[in-house]
Amino acid sequence: MKFLPCSLVLLFALLVHSQEAASKATCRNIPGSPEYPSAAEWDALNATLSGRLVTVVPSAKFCTTLPGGACTDDQWGSALFRSTIPGAMDQVNWEQGYDLSPPSLCLRNGTTCGQGDVPIYAVEAETVADIQAAVRFSSAHNLRVAVKSSGHDLLGRSTAPSSLLIHTHKFQNISFVGSTMTVGSGVYAKTVYEQGKTNGKIAVGAVAATVCLGGGWVQGAGHSALSPALGLGADNALEFEIVVASGELLKVNQNSHPDLFYALRGGGAGSWGVIVSATFHVYPTFNATSGSIFLATENNTVSASLATLHAQHVFDWDSVNAGHYMSVTRNTSTNASIFFLNIYMPNMTASQSMALLAPFLNASLALPGVSLLSQDFTYGDINDALFADDDSVGFNIVYGSRLIPTATYRDSPSMVGEVFEKLLESGATEILGLMVAGGKVAENANISSAVHPAWRTAKMHLLTAGTWDDSASLAEIDQIRHLFQKVQLPIIEEIAGPNAGAYSNEADVLEPNFQTTFFGPNYGKLSAIKSKYDPNDLFIVGAGVGSERWDEWGLCRV
Repeated sequence: MKFLPCSLVLLFALLVHSQEAASKATCRNIPGSPEYPSAAEWDALNATLSGRLVTVVPSAKFCTTLPGGACTDDQWGSALFRSTIPGAMDQVNWEQGYDLSPPSLCLRNGTTCGQGDVPIYAVEAETVADIQAAVRFSSAHNLRVAVKSSGHDLLGRSTAPSSLLIHTHKFQNISFVGSTMTVGSGVYAKTVYEQGKTNGKIAVGAVAATVCLGGGWVQGAGHSALSPALGLGADNALEFEIVVASGELLKVNQNSHPDLFYALRGGGAGSWGVIVSATFHVYPTFNATSGSIFLATENNTVSASLATLHAQHVFDWDSVNAGHYMSVTRNTSTNASIFFLNIYMPNMTASQSMALLAPFLNASLALPGVSLLSQDFTYGDINDALFADDDSVGFNIVYGSRLIPTATYRDSPSMVGEVFEKLLESGATEILGLMVAGGKVAENANISSAVHPAWRTAKMHLLTAGTWDDSASLAEIDQIRHLFQKVQLPIIEEIAGPNAGAYSNEADVLEPNFQTTFFGPNYGKLSAIKSKYDPNDLFIVGAGVGSERWDEWGLCRV
């Protein structure tokens, strides 16, 4: 009979003891806590990781370390550049600690720089063993954990104060086998489209260069311009490799761990573990037309009339399973707006697409106060249509949203226009409509997943955006952050109804009843799955499963 060396027995006993203590703790350990890891313990972790433990600073402070002491404008606004910086988020406001006491900010060209909501250390993971070591260390020392793939995160879930970040952007493997594609959790959508075209395949993916399909996108449900034709990302997910709170690597599919598979398909980003890779169903590539139309409107009333007209015509393009995005951007000085429509029509030539859009466009230009700024239609491989080389980021923005039922568009299109006008009059500067439901999204209602059922009956996901400059005061920022709940939501509910859901990846992190809004009737089942795989709530994110048990920073139980 073999015996373990005494040192290993002692180490194992200490680990078990620390994990038991962590499970009973009221608060996470932070710098200054008696149980916070010592410098020697951090050094030991770094040795285990072959030097891949790094200190983290907000992006503005990181820029001061570059040649010349600053980021260029191109660097600051590049999502590709930001994805490589552990402490950088695409939307800079999620790096700021507005609600900390005292507030902690780090602004570009600022004279002072606090840590904000940015983690203290990051594991720049390159192997599964790196992730496992980080998870086990965090669990043993009762640390707050954050997980980031690219930082394309509209709810700030990839960052957290006093936390240890697990950064997976180096998981860049991608492979195609038959009708499947497997991507590492750091693979960008732009790479998927580049490689998809090379392999004659198309995957359901985001219309953004740096969204990672195997990261938070699919966990939230994953909408796409191809969703009306091919379903949501979650509908097409076949298998995941994930490191769960125990540190174990699991292969999760319909036959192995079906409960966790259910949760990972739409159950919210960041709540279940650290995804290593995801496998999706892919399709033979096809040609499509991507079209864009820019219209100018003279005032809010004209914008509302155009929104009504758009609502009357959205079913015109269902016959070809078109997916499209629209937006109204208001000039705050004049109340004139730009109406933008970006549409993708599978298997349709440019002339065929223009013919389908002609009734809407002609009726739009017949409205007094509407003029055409530009239009463009391009025919080619759908991978080229969806590809973008980078995303323009580096600003302050928050969103609020609701899924709008198909019945509203079919029965009450004029109400859509009325709501748009009320939103513009209430101060909204940008309204976005994501027409990525219906079609296959509705047909997939029988798929076992945690996707909010409201997706299956929706026509549009409606968002409002709030933005501000770095010069804004904390009071002004607080007002903008709360504008959706206090002012805009009651207006949107006129067409969404009082119990409408929202897409959890593009919404308001301050939702008071996020359990219902983001997960609907699925929340009870999700909570039970959470308790099974993460009994000590190692993976807690803002407005995610189990977060109601923690304060807004995920540091202390409430």
